Amino acid sequence: MRGTGNFELKHIVNLLDIDLHSLIEQSKEDGFRFLERLVNDYKSGSNTFNREGEVLIGVFNEKGIPAAIGGLNRDPFSKDKNIGRLRRFYISKEVRRSGIGSLLVNRIIDEAKRHYEIVVLHTDTEQGDRFYRAVGFSRGDLYPGSSHYLVLNK
Repeated sequence: MRGTGNFELKHIVNLLDIDLHSLIEQSKEDGFRFLERLVNDYKSGSNTFNREGEVLIGVFNEKGIPAAIGGLNRDPFSKDKNIGRLRRFYISKEVRRSGIGSLLVNRIIDEAKRHYEIVVLHTDTEQGDRFYRAVGFSRGDLYPGSSHYLVLNK
């Protein structure tokens, strides 16, 4: 765990112990349904971020309320076990452009370096594209179902 200001990064062991209601509602207002899918997939057991090389990280404020979340899976769209996928990455509006997103993605990349050679992701927003390129990802569809990739230096 590492803190920044009044925020703390934590490995989420059981997503169902976390109150994501506010983040889910905010993401839906932004036109995104992937946090709802995160919870539904977790409840069904189809994606619990608990396999080797997988992790789910939350950023929590001083009251323990999640301000951001992001996960890393083995890429389900590739047969290559050296590719990880950044998934379900969302930063609340209140903390965007504060460094929280960069802190979270860098923590996930640190984890990815232990297991993968490449991390991929998919975003279809201009804001997402700018953010991911700013933290080192390249835009390109070299990998199935992805819009961006990062070659990791282990």
